[in-house]
Amino acid sequence: MRSVPLWAGVYIGLTATGAALCAAPALAPSAGTPWGAVGLLAVLYAGCEQITRCRFIGRRAPRSMAGFFPVLLAGVFLVPPAAAALVAVPGAALARVELGPAPPRRIWRPARYGLACWAAASVHVALGGRELLAAGTPAAPDFPLALAPAAAAALVFALVVAALDGGILATAERVPLRAAWRGLFPRSLAPVLVHGFAGLMMAVLWRSPYGALAALLVLLPMYISCWVFAQYHRERSAHQATIRALVQAVDIKDEYTRGHSERVGEASVLIARELGMEDERVEVLRFAGILHDVGKLGVPTRLLRKDGPLTPEERRVIELHPEYGHEMVRGIGFLGEARSAILHHHERLDGSGYPYGLMGRQIPEFARVVAVADAFDAMTSTRSYRRGRPVADALTELKRCAGRQFDPQMVRALVRALDRHGWRPAVTSDEPEAQQAAAASAARAGGAAAPVATADPAPAADPAPATDPAAVPVPHPRSTRTPLAGDLPR
Repeated sequence: MRSVPLWAGVYIGLTATGAALCAAPALAPSAGTPWGAVGLLAVLYAGCEQITRCRFIGRRAPRSMAGFFPVLLAGVFLVPPAAAALVAVPGAALARVELGPAPPRRIWRPARYGLACWAAASVHVALGGRELLAAGTPAAPDFPLALAPAAAAALVFALVVAALDGGILATAERVPLRAAWRGLFPRSLAPVLVHGFAGLMMAVLWRSPYGALAALLVLLPMYISCWVFAQYHRERSAHQATIRALVQAVDIKDEYTRGHSERVGEASVLIARELGMEDERVEVLRFAGILHDVGKLGVPTRLLRKDGPLTPEERRVIELHPEYGHEMVRGIGFLGEARSAILHHHERLDGSGYPYGLMGRQIPEFARVVAVADAFDAMTSTRSYRRGRPVADALTELKRCAGRQFDPQMVRALVRALDRHGWRPAVTSDEPEAQQAAAASAARAGGAAAPVATADPAPAADPAPATDPAAVPVPHPRSTRTPLAGDLPR
């Protein structure tokens, strides 16, 4: 079991002490604490925490039910601040501990949420939120005035949780102070505000003639929304893991272009943003850039790492990698249009590309984007066998070849994007040697890879590749024509 650093232990102890002091007034006999409401809310929150252990639905329940705050925030709006600090204690203390050590975590969680609930409830009371929830005769919430104190309380809840989390990151995980709190509050604000609205609805129904049972009805749609959101993130994580595994395999096999796929993905996203593509399509296009050279896994390693120039036969073998890649990913549904980009990213507008010699608009849009991004990174990246070109020179070359090899629209989009965002050329070798033979340079200026982009799969009308690569017609060796920018087999 991993030990807790000294300062982290001190920090946890101080947090727990502060939470205990905040909750202590609720235990006084004269406090008039509504123990019935506190107990029911605590049981509800504990149930949300324990649902992942349920034998029947635990595997499908969101693992982040610890972040299911409507019950806690309902307590903030219903009971005194000291009592609100007690609502989270049983559930947070008994929650599942994924990573050890468990005892400090079982102390930390109740203390963190206890302080946050106490601070949020104090703000809600100070702003007159309790009176606005039971204004008039008979008692009824005063909307929309009651929304302001509730929103302020939810804001304080998110702020306290983020502040405490940043402290534990700095002390327990030794994250630098300048980075420990970065992004914690903005990421948590929107979900907490949504949960705060649900908690407010629970509090209103709780105080209504229908009572606490009616308040429970708010939890069902909130839980379903959390479940759907969790399922989406699980699926997305699985997609990302699949992409990473394929890219790592390519990088290991072709060490000369390591990191190329991620950069091609990044450049593809820049172009897509300039073209005004929807976010879903941008994501898919990022996938296309990252996986455009995945077919190299089907090419013999000796060819990818050959030091000298390639023979025409070897070049033809390497030129099969788009079809190999398409075959590898054709069953991955979420890639959508990215599959056509993997197959056609070496096509050229004048019809002299491969594997099918498509011309102009016959080439899918995603493939035309990736072709420009691929060539740009290939030219600007410094590798062991040659130095990279300056960005300005690479853009000049792309413009020169626009209309013959590249789509002018995509080239112009990349130029505009780089004017706004810039570009940091990469070194894909620890010891670049620009003085190596020009033959090795010419033999290796090939395909690149890039970061992930999103796109909405609208299947492109690309020809289905033959299952037997030998049966697919291969264009004449590119060595018989004048090479253009990015005209590299790998």
